[in-house]
Amino acid sequence: MRLPALAVFALTFLSGLAHAQAPMAPPQAFAADAPATTLPMRQSRATLKDLGIDYEITLRGIQGTAGVPFSVRSDQVVQRASLHLKYSYSPALLPDLSHLKVTVNGVTVATVPVPAEDAGRELERDIDIDPRLVTDYNRLNLQLIGHYTRDCEDPDHTSLWANIDRSSYLELGWAPLALTDDLSLLPVPFFDPRDTGRLVLPFVFAGRPAHPVLQSAGIVSSWFGALAGYRGARFPAFLDALPLEGSAVVVATGRNPPAGLQFPELRGPTVAVVANPNDPQGKLLLVLGRDEEELRVAASALALGTPLSGSVATIDGFKDAAPRKPYDAPNWVPSDRPVRFAELVEDTSELNVAGYHPDLVRIGLQLPPDLFVWRKEGIPLQLNYRYTLPEGADKSALNVSINDAFVTTLPLNGTVYESSLSRQALHRLKPRGKMPIRQPLVLPTGPFSANSQLRFHFFFDRPQAGACKNTFPDVSAAIDDDSTLDLSGFHHFIAMPNLAAFGNAGFPFTRMADLAETALVMPDNAGADDIGNALTLFGRLGAASGYPALRNQVIGATQVEEFADRDLLLLGSRRTQPLFERWAGHLPIGEGAEGRRFRLSDWAYGKLPAFFSPDGRRTDLPTTAEVTVRPGPGDVVLMGFESPLREGRSVVAVLADDPGQVGRLFQAWFDPALLAKFQGSVVLLQGEKLLSLQGNQTYHVGRLPPLVAAQWFFGHSPVWLGVLLVAVALVLALIARWLLRWRARRRLAVGN
Repeated sequence: MRLPALAVFALTFLSGLAHAQAPMAPPQAFAADAPATTLPMRQSRATLKDLGIDYEITLRGIQGTAGVPFSVRSDQVVQRASLHLKYSYSPALLPDLSHLKVTVNGVTVATVPVPAEDAGRELERDIDIDPRLVTDYNRLNLQLIGHYTRDCEDPDHTSLWANIDRSSYLELGWAPLALTDDLSLLPVPFFDPRDTGRLVLPFVFAGRPAHPVLQSAGIVSSWFGALAGYRGARFPAFLDALPLEGSAVVVATGRNPPAGLQFPELRGPTVAVVANPNDPQGKLLLVLGRDEEELRVAASALALGTPLSGSVATIDGFKDAAPRKPYDAPNWVPSDRPVRFAELVEDTSELNVAGYHPDLVRIGLQLPPDLFVWRKEGIPLQLNYRYTLPEGADKSALNVSINDAFVTTLPLNGTVYESSLSRQALHRLKPRGKMPIRQPLVLPTGPFSANSQLRFHFFFDRPQAGACKNTFPDVSAAIDDDSTLDLSGFHHFIAMPNLAAFGNAGFPFTRMADLAETALVMPDNAGADDIGNALTLFGRLGAASGYPALRNQVIGATQVEEFADRDLLLLGSRRTQPLFERWAGHLPIGEGAEGRRFRLSDWAYGKLPAFFSPDGRRTDLPTTAEVTVRPGPGDVVLMGFESPLREGRSVVAVLADDPGQVGRLFQAWFDPALLAKFQGSVVLLQGEKLLSLQGNQTYHVGRLPPLVAAQWFFGHSPVWLGVLLVAVALVLALIARWLLRWRARRRLAVGN
């Protein structure tokens, strides 16, 4: 009986070996076989600034600690890791008792000595990390073990410090990990949330795409842009060619596949994942349909997160998402109701802190840019918080700030803070220490911007210690997740053009998160750079709203009259975009003999009524200031102006003689320091220099109640207020004159 069993085993083993030597090829209907290659180990480097630490780390005290999170992509296997540390430390540290401790995921990887001869100097050191310690999500901890005396010491002594420079970097050597062709992994590998770098994802088309095809691609790119968020995303376009390496998205109809790909007979809207024939480690995400409408359905189903599995999925029974309402973008703070803090953070554990030197509690706030704050006291905040009650009167306090602007200090004395003496006396009668503390506040509107951060810093005053005592009671604090911020009392009204609102929040286009009131006007004979710029623009708007552009519209210059009721995005050059010439009189940049001129119109001439003077301009000074602008071949201009087709509608245009240079504008857009310079009605990018210009071509978007509108108008137009008062006085005088004459006639009639 044993011999037949051995024979069966041998046959089974040989059969399995044959199968292992001849792996199953990918479906020929989608892509050709890719030759098997052995790829060398690749390297990536990220500074502490790249990992989110945009400041110099200062470790203080006897056990000062700072943590740096980092992650590894799903399709990478780490084979080597090292930390290049740039640091300095206090000359007061005792070398035999002090050191810097470096841990990864709780495991010590190095202890860095602090010799006295190197104290106070800028030092560098390479620290090897065992790659087996590196997982998907990791935490690098830097800890100062510091002592300045062998006798009794103050744990918070100012001489206990060490600085870690933000240019320190983490270097990883990794090998690609082959992933299966499975739609359930989406958005991996095309976007990996663990990757903190900028997303660069090519889009592939079969030749120059028709506008409906580009609309579907815009849905997909805006979805990826929303996923990338703060990282930023670029979407270069390939026409009838596949990228030589990496992953890409293919958007096409079944009747017109790109070169190098063959599609099977489609049965409806289809989404598939296949290998990139040019790169065995790359993948292609296929978004397909038998016609443009099915292509839109496939793109919408993908962007809305329809559950997909396997390598190929056909979309059946798709139902369009309900139209969005104004100002309901997922990334924006709702302005029609009070919003709980639980809705503003990804994890409520972020609202908790512990220890005598806790980190800040940070809450990101993306406000609608057109909040009308005129004559408003501020934004109501119902703040509920709890903390370890101090052992008596001390300096413990909660500091509240908006970005870097201080708002208020709330003492941690177990009661609600009141500014009036009578209310303070009333609260003293109540039990002290009842948690949570329910503190109403009003946040000033001045420090707020489209992207703001509400910060809470709990400061605990350490109790006075006895001789040689350095242990103290544990303290902790938390902001309750049921605290609320209320924007419902604000109207929506803003002066335009405002490129700061566009750069930070995509306004006014993202007012409707699905871009239902937006049309993108493409240049004539758009090339690959123009298409890539359009997709990147959709991605940026998706990042601002957090929602895919399901109802975007892509048109040509000849169709703009049909979409006059929409806000317009304009791309191209004066050579390829006819609207720049047709609307020359409406552009903030004009054409002059010496170049393009930015006109600053004379306020008095444009605003004062003609009957005050036949000519309201000043005669002793130039009436119009002109800034000569000479964009070179590589310069890019971003400008905003009111739509010539419909009052109250906006146009934002990107003008570049070379569309390949628009990528530099996107790079500036992704940089927070340069984004802060996006202001006014014109942003000019000349080489490495970015200029913002503000003209007087002003219009307003939004609506105010009649009484508020009247108050605002006369508050900003004192001349018209004087005219109104004179007119009212004249009318009252005429009425009084008529009444007096009428009474005189009656008296005379009675006398007769």
